[in-house]
Amino acid sequence: MTEPLLVDRTDSVVTLTLNRPAAMNALDVALKEALRDALAGLESDRSCRAVVLAGSGGSFSAGQDLREHVQTLESAGADPLATVRAHYNPIAARLASLPKPVVAAVRGMAAGAGASLALLADFRIGGPKTRFLMAFAGVGLAADTGASWTLPRLVGHARAVELLMLAEPVSAEEAHRLGLLTRLVDDDEQVLPAAQELAARLAAGPTVAYGAIKRQLSVADAGTLADALSAEAQAQSICGATADHRAATTAFVNKQKPVFEGR
Repeated sequence: MTEPLLVDRTDSVVTLTLNRPAAMNALDVALKEALRDALAGLESDRSCRAVVLAGSGGSFSAGQDLREHVQTLESAGADPLATVRAHYNPIAARLASLPKPVVAAVRGMAAGAGASLALLADFRIGGPKTRFLMAFAGVGLAADTGASWTLPRLVGHARAVELLMLAEPVSAEEAHRLGLLTRLVDDDEQVLPAAQELAARLAAGPTVAYGAIKRQLSVADAGTLADALSAEAQAQSICGATADHRAATTAFVNKQKPVFEGR
């Protein structure tokens, strides 16, 4: 049986590949559970210092597997959207709060919940054939997998309304202009290598500080200045006690390049 999620470890970088290429990596229960559980394991895995999220074949992910969803709709007594609480919410929460950088390699189409997954990454790299489609309204649904939270922060409220309600595809160039993509490479074949190269660079950095930066920004997005200042003080207390901070400070004083160990 083909594994729905491929997990590859190269040094301190873990690449998670959605592996249903014949279905454009549509998210069925098996894939969602595998991704949810893999992310849960990586939270406390100190050997992992950066994560790449990718899709096999020519697509990132077409979103929810609608063939499977139709069967759920036809099942008497079943809650057809129970998957939001059981799968999509935990996946979104873990991606957003993972205490290490996440880079999405967005080749081809990223639609619906697939697009939402990409938007939860800290960095998103795409190529000429990359497309985003907030497809939810097209099947009579509202946004999920964190899109109502990520989109306004990336593109602003008005543009988020447009993308979600009109459900029209966004080209790679427009996605880059809007901030849906943080980097656009010239060749689709270079999307994954570029994402892994960036992840390797991040994996060699101050992992504790990166996790703290993610928490700071999450607090600042939703809170007051006082909330942000409190989060900054807490983060600096944690980071200031790390071996990485002490070593990097000594390296700076000695005009040397710092070597971070992620602790």
